[in-house]
Amino acid sequence: MNKAAAIIPARWRSTRFKGKPLHLIAGKPLLRHVWERCRRARELDAIIIATDNMRIARAAFGWGAEVALTSSRHQSGTDRVAEVARKSRQFAFIVNVQGDEPLIDPRLIDRIVKKLRSDREIDIVTAAHSFRRAADASSPHQVKVAVDRSGVAVDFFRAPPETTRHGLKILRHQGVYGFRRRALLRFVSWKPTRRELAESLEQLRALENGVKVHVLLTKHGSPGVDTPADAKVLDRKLRRVNRGEVSR
Repeated sequence: MNKAAAIIPARWRSTRFKGKPLHLIAGKPLLRHVWERCRRARELDAIIIATDNMRIARAAFGWGAEVALTSSRHQSGTDRVAEVARKSRQFAFIVNVQGDEPLIDPRLIDRIVKKLRSDREIDIVTAAHSFRRAADASSPHQVKVAVDRSGVAVDFFRAPPETTRHGLKILRHQGVYGFRRRALLRFVSWKPTRRELAESLEQLRALENGVKVHVLLTKHGSPGVDTPADAKVLDRKLRRVNRGEVSR
């Protein structure tokens, strides 16, 4: 069993942006942009949109996506992804792709799947890149990951980096995860840890339960859409790209 699936969790009632998955950006729903980027990945055997909302489901069916209807009681996108994975025994590897990152790099998805396939001991893979500006590293809104020389995450945090983290790379974390299926199901069975709740960083649950998280280094990240203002900025950028005014 060597198949891989990308599962894209999507909910209607985002705290800061209601109806975000179907918000039009450059003439297409945000979620469709994400789905289309995933379709360009070569290592995936399936792409599934996981949602509890019929408006999202109907729209996704309309553009040809595979959709899984999930419970409305999930507390996180990872829980929603795990519900689909639990019923999908044919997939050994699951990539959790955030539904609000319309410029996710298909090549990164392929790298995540290849990394999982390369070593049976690897359970979780994520990605990170260097900060472009020093000021960004000090922002609590930017999630950091401390990575050792073997490419394994030592810590995830929001505070400005400590100067005492000798020998570790401090990078900006990207919210994409690849799981071995059994590791994903084990992950969601654990209770949230105290530090996870304090930092609002779900990935700390893995570290605090002794699971290694491998980090792939990328040149840059992909901008997410958290607010209507973010959507306007990305809309302008994609329209310029479509007109050939800027490179992708």
